[in-house]
Amino acid sequence: MSNNTPTDPTQDVFIAAVSLVKVGEHWDTSLRELANHAIHHVLIEANGLRPQALYIANAFAPILSRQTQLGALVADFSGLRGIEASTVEAAGASGGMAVRQAYLAVASGTCDTALVVGVEKITDKIGPSMLAALSSAADSDHEAPHGITPAAQAALLMRRYLHEHEAPADALAGFSITAHANAVSNPNAIFRRALSAKAYSKAAMVCDPLTIMDAAPSVDGAAAVLLARGHVLPTAPDLPRVRIVGSAASTTALALHDQPDLLTLTAAKQSADLAYAQCGLSAKDIDLFELHDQFSIYSVLELEAAGFAEAGHGWELARDGEIGLEDRIPITTFGGSKARGDPGGATGVYQVAEVTLQLQGRAGDNQVPDAKIGMAQCLASAGATACTHILQRT
Repeated sequence: MSNNTPTDPTQDVFIAAVSLVKVGEHWDTSLRELANHAIHHVLIEANGLRPQALYIANAFAPILSRQTQLGALVADFSGLRGIEASTVEAAGASGGMAVRQAYLAVASGTCDTALVVGVEKITDKIGPSMLAALSSAADSDHEAPHGITPAAQAALLMRRYLHEHEAPADALAGFSITAHANAVSNPNAIFRRALSAKAYSKAAMVCDPLTIMDAAPSVDGAAAVLLARGHVLPTAPDLPRVRIVGSAASTTALALHDQPDLLTLTAAKQSADLAYAQCGLSAKDIDLFELHDQFSIYSVLELEAAGFAEAGHGWELARDGEIGLEDRIPITTFGGSKARGDPGGATGVYQVAEVTLQLQGRAGDNQVPDAKIGMAQCLASAGATACTHILQRT
């Protein structure tokens, strides 16, 4: 894949503004209204900068909300009628993929500004209907018909990982404990309560060995990120500028049984390596990592795939529930999917917005000290699609 970094620094792609809607069960708010909330606030923060293209990240609206053409729907409802607009779908990686499409559009010079809105209304359906929709991200010929669910896939990987690397049964507890600790001070999180090791150990089983405390809640949410070329940004910004220095996406086999190595997230590794190469950085240069912890096993596998731990040792980064000490990497700094909540296709947009807040020093009690470079990575299903972005404060 060629290097997509613009050679003219005035054409570098920056994050001009971000906005986040509280993740939760928005029973009384429609899909278009959720998206409009995010757009309204991001345009206020943009201080007059207007988007020339709109990318909607969404995974499940055609099934759960019986709605397609989100580009036209959201643009019209939000006062952007006439703008170029489209929907980007890549299951749980939709948000990251939409950011990438906007990045490519701006970096190429096709437009000076592009708006990404991740929006999902998971709670439009409940019970079996919701589960069937979420399971549509699996292989519909060889997995879904046999009852495989996202939780079952994660449980299979978790069981294999614990067995193959001889890790203790509670090896992954620290990831959930850390996520909940970080969500306490995040006003946009659904679970703002700390999680103790004792509570984790007593959690109800979902798919052995995966418990309810290893799984993120599937909920509603919307987030927006406005991308812009350097020459259209204000000359004297009130906040540090944040530039996208690495952007990459990759895929592997959709069906779990067709993937080359069950315990290696091939697409996550490839997308991370491509993003590193694009900006000349490596894992040791990253100050924080917003990974996609839909299930705790994915936290481990992403850390290993992105080069923060050797294979079989990722779980050790969360030993005793402590992440971010010594040579460890801060992750899920706003609670991640586990405690912030997992808004389906909008997840990747939340991640990029959260990294931006960290790099601009706007993370409040969740602030990572002296954060200059952050990375966001989102996954679809069991890692069939992965999208990675590296952001740098300038």
